[in-house]
Order: sequence, then C-alpha cells, then structure tokens
Amino acid sequence: MRSQFLLLLVLSAASLLPGQVNDVPLLALPYSPSLDTSSMDRSVDPCTDFYHYACGAWIKKNPIPPDQARWDVYSKLNDDNERFLWGILLEASKPMPGRSVVETEIGDYFAACMDEPARDRAGITPLKPELDAIAALTSIRDLPAYLGREQLAISGNGMLFGFGSSQDYGDSSRVIAALDAGGIGLPDRDYYTKTDAKSEETRQKYVEHVQKMFELLGEAPGLAKKHARTVMAIETELAKASLTQVEKRDPYKLYHKLAPAELQALTPAFQWAAFFKTSQAPDTSTINVSEPAYLKEVQRLLKAHKLDDWKTYLRWHLVHSKASLLPAGFDNANFDFYSKYLRGLEQMPPRWKRCVRRVDRDLGEALGQVFVAKTFAPSTKQSALAMTKGIEASMESEIKQLPWMGEETKQRALEKPHGIVNKIGYPDKWRDYSSIKIVRDDYFGNVDRATVFESNRQLAKIGKPVDRTEWQITPPTVDAYYDPQMNDINFPAGVLQPPLFDPKMDAAPNYGNTGATIGHELTHGFDDEGRQFDAKGDLKDWWTKSDAEQFETRAKCVSDQYSGYTAIDDVKINGKLTLGEDLADLGGTWLAYLAWKSATKDQDLQPIDGFTPDQRFFIGMAQWACGDERAASKRASALTDPHSPDEYRINGVVSNIPEFGKAFACRVGQPMVHEHACRVW
Repeated sequence: MRSQFLLLLVLSAASLLPGQVNDVPLLALPYSPSLDTSSMDRSVDPCTDFYHYACGAWIKKNPIPPDQARWDVYSKLNDDNERFLWGILLEASKPMPGRSVVETEIGDYFAACMDEPARDRAGITPLKPELDAIAALTSIRDLPAYLGREQLAISGNGMLFGFGSSQDYGDSSRVIAALDAGGIGLPDRDYYTKTDAKSEETRQKYVEHVQKMFELLGEAPGLAKKHARTVMAIETELAKASLTQVEKRDPYKLYHKLAPAELQALTPAFQWAAFFKTSQAPDTSTINVSEPAYLKEVQRLLKAHKLDDWKTYLRWHLVHSKASLLPAGFDNANFDFYSKYLRGLEQMPPRWKRCVRRVDRDLGEALGQVFVAKTFAPSTKQSALAMTKGIEASMESEIKQLPWMGEETKQRALEKPHGIVNKIGYPDKWRDYSSIKIVRDDYFGNVDRATVFESNRQLAKIGKPVDRTEWQITPPTVDAYYDPQMNDINFPAGVLQPPLFDPKMDAAPNYGNTGATIGHELTHGFDDEGRQFDAKGDLKDWWTKSDAEQFETRAKCVSDQYSGYTAIDDVKINGKLTLGEDLADLGGTWLAYLAWKSATKDQDLQPIDGFTPDQRFFIGMAQWACGDERAASKRASALTDPHSPDEYRINGVVSNIPEFGKAFACRVGQPMVHEHACRVW
C-alpha cells in the first residue's frame, strides 16, 4: 500500500498511437532527441502561452489513443517501456529449458494472464470460497475475524478500512501498524458529498454499475437494485466521515498513535483482537489510526445496519476488487464505469498491455532485473547522479541566501539536503518472489497469492527497523518520487531515458527536463507537507514561528495563483490540493536553472537551432509536459489529483521566473510575466 506521503511527480498510462506500427513488441527502446523543435508551434507567442509555444505541434500530432485518459511525453515513453517489456515477457513465457528462475516467474505469470479463455471458463468459481465465507457470517461479531483474513488478499482500502504497516511519523526509524479510512467504491469522498448536477449523475451511474455487478453474480434485477442502494447508503456515510484530500495534506491530522485498548474504545462493536489474530499482524502494541472520527462512524454504522446489509456491502467490495480477474462480463462492466464513464476512455487497453502492467505490479523487481540488464547503462546512472549532486548544491546555496528565513531555521533546513539519499536506477538488493506459487493456468490464483505475499511482506515490517534501501516503485516505471519520511529521492531506470533524459545531448534541455524533475523532488522536502519532517524523516516542527509565517505567506501566493486557473468548464483548480506539486514545480525549475548555470559557467555556450542556451533550457523544461487529457478525466483529476493540469505546470512556473521573461524578451503585463512573482525557494 502506498504511503500517504509518497509524492509522485506524474503517473501516466500509455497505449499505441493511432497510425503507429502494428501492435508488436519492441526489440529495442527507441531513441529521440532531448529537445524536439518539431514539437513546437512557433505561431504562438511564448510570452502569451509558453506551453503551447513549446508543445503545440506535439499535441496536434499525438492525439489521445482510444484506450487512454491522457497522452503525453511521459505516457509515450511509458508505452515504449511497456512494449519493450512485452517482448521480454513473450520470450520468457516460452516453456523452454534453460529459463532462469526470474524468467520462469515472470514468464509463467504473464502466460496465465494472457489466457483469457481459461479465465472465462472458470466463471465465478474462484470467488465461491469467499462468497461462501460471507454467507456463513452469523453475527456482526463475526466481521472482525473475516475482515482480518480477507484484507490479506484485497489490495487497497476496499473492505471497510485499510490495514498495514507504515513508518512511525514521530520516529521514522521504526515501523508500526497502521489503520486507514477506506471502504468506498468511488474514487474519493467528494464524489459522495458534492451537490452539483454532474456529481448527482455520477452517483446514479455508480449505483447502476453496482447493480450490474450484483446481477452478474446471479441476482435478479430487482434484488440487485435494492442491494446497490444499500451499498450506496453505507458508503455515503463512510465518505462523509472521511477527511478531504486537502485535510490529508496535513500530516498531523493523520497521526494518532493508539494502544489496542484505546482503539477498542473507538469501536466497541468491532473486536480488534480477532481481526489482528486472523490478519497475522506480528505486533499491534501501537497502531497509528489516521482518522479516528472515521472509526467512530464505523461503530455507529455497525449498530445501525443489520447483518444482511453488511453481507451485501462485503459481496460488492469482493467482486469490485476482483473484477479484472473475472470473466469478460465483469471486466467489461468495470471498465465501462471506472474508465469509460469516469475517465472518458473509448476502449479497453489490449490484453498484452494489461498483463505487462500486472506483472510489473506483482513481480516488479523480478521483471525490473531483466529490464535494467537490457536498458540501463552505468554511465546513465553516473550522469544522473552527477546532475542530482549539482542540483542539491544549488539548493544548499539557495537556502543560505534566502532573505526571508532566519539563521536558526536555515541551519535546520540545511540538514535535509545533507542527509538526503539519492536512489538512481534500481534497488541495491532485488526482492525474492520464490515463495509465490505461480501456475501457468491459474491467473486468479496467481494474483491472489501474489497479493497475499505482498500483504504479508508489509505486515512483517511491523515492529522492525525501517529498511531504507527499499523502493516503492519498480525499475521500468516512468516516474519519480520523494519520500519525506525516508528523506530520499527515487529515479528508476524507466524515467532516465530519452526524450526525458539523454546524457549525449547538451546540458541546457537535459537540465531543463530531468534537472527540473530532480529539483522538483528535492523541493518536495520543503513543500507544505515535506517541510514538516526533519532530516531524519521525523514529523517535527523545526521552524521558528516567524519563519513558518513567512513560508505560509509565500505559499499562499502560489495557492492563490493556481486557484485562479480553470481545469475544465466551470471547474477551477483546487490550489490547496495542488500546492505541494506547484511549489515543487516552481522550486525545482529554479534549482535546475541555477545548477545548469553553475555546471556550464566555464563553457562558451552558443545558440543551437536558432535558440539561445536559456531558451533551450526553458523549452526543455516545458516539453516533458507536452500532452492532452480527456475532458472527463480532467474533471476527475480536478477532484483527486494533487498535480495541476500540464499547461499550468509550465505557464504557472515560467510566469514567476524573471529569467524566463528575459530569455524570450517578454514584457511586464504579458501573461507569462507576473508583476509580483511568487517565490518561495
């Protein structure tokens, strides 16, 4: 389960572009230059709309594929990676003598996933043991033991709440048990609480979807409709008791360490001892309860609803969590609501792509070993690490020179970049999946066993020291993240490739693109969330009161700026939700600019392709974000995504950097020049 504070830069799905080559795997990853001038639309004034100046032609030439909610440079690189992984898995899936242990694991898992006829022949038989277990419940008192067993095989927070392990916010060196709110089937609590016409429509569509899934389980339409309404009623009350996305940005609101007796007092009707026993948690002497008010509502609902209502709720969340593993009717219905209706996708991704993603999800470090061996040169790691060190040096220099921060806070702030750990490419030690039984004709069982493996792996951490070498994303991933509790930045091999990173190109676009991304992740250590953790990763207030007030004032400038942007139609960006990412975009670009200047200070930089070095830096910075998103997806993202839409991640940044205005001869009063620029770091 991903940490509450795992701050991801971008997470994009990918697919085959219309008109691209036939649907075949790549034998080698493609190469493209770091600065693509053919992606630009020079008819656009860069001082009016820099994003479309840098990306306009790319957007026109790259329409969103029918199986994608969005399509951008990250998506396209991710597609290339997935196509390359497809080739690896096709070869590994051949049951030939001489396959390595890793090749056998990933190959057989992939082969089982690709066998759709076997999945359809099995019907709902794989669900029968769990459906029978739900039917056998005789009292509310039976729920804890059932949920303790079931949460091992359910990924996410579907069955009423989430349970696992997490670093102790107050002592990041140790791992404790953790309980999170959950229990809803829509993407966020706001889907249940907003009163606009679109939200009302979405709730109606959701009830219809739940009814459809009950019908597929064999219920008559009238009974399925009744049961869908029961689910909606319970989930609505759970959602109302949950924190908002903005509230979850405050770590103090998620930090409530309780002893078992204190937890039991919150929910007298739920026997936690039975839950902990069947979940096989090794140490529950201390539990962090992220949302105590949510558990109080669970207590009320346990008393308010009869057992049959809870059985209905459990059946829904069981089939919901397993829908993609079940026959085509379930799989298609799941796609129709969650992907087609909520995100605007026109068609389901091809089976091979879904299976590549599943192997990456469940056996990611096994697949990653092969990917790294074939794609990631030691020189790439060295170049990326050198750039990272240069940007960290720029951060240190900037902290020392901040005019608004006092010396006491500066000294504590400097401890964070000094203590940061840079993880580049892949883990030092690969995860061992050999205990998972993988069968070539049992996809449902493979996923179930892999999920239980991961659940047990997470629970086994409780009571032990934190493993600071662990990664939370796989090597092929086109992504990067900063973890404030680990105080580390993580750049997997998948993201360190052209067009995002290319050691062979000149420094300007490389620093503008990957350099700004590195700076982005470093700045997360000092955004509205990250600044509340010290260099060890402990949740601790190390700011003087006056410096904290100065930060809040400057951060509010950024929040107010982005809240004025329109996401789609009448939906504005929630600047409080996106604040962390917006601060990281702004700070990261500035740090990369300074590091680039320092790295090239003794070089005689000349224009290339008619663009000055500074122009090339900013164009490179913009072109990581070239892309578009479907209208339905934009609306959904505005509710749940902590990232602003791509165009504002570029235009919002450059309008606050005077050096951009100088590079393109922009004047005060033009859209890309803020008269009173926001500046934090």
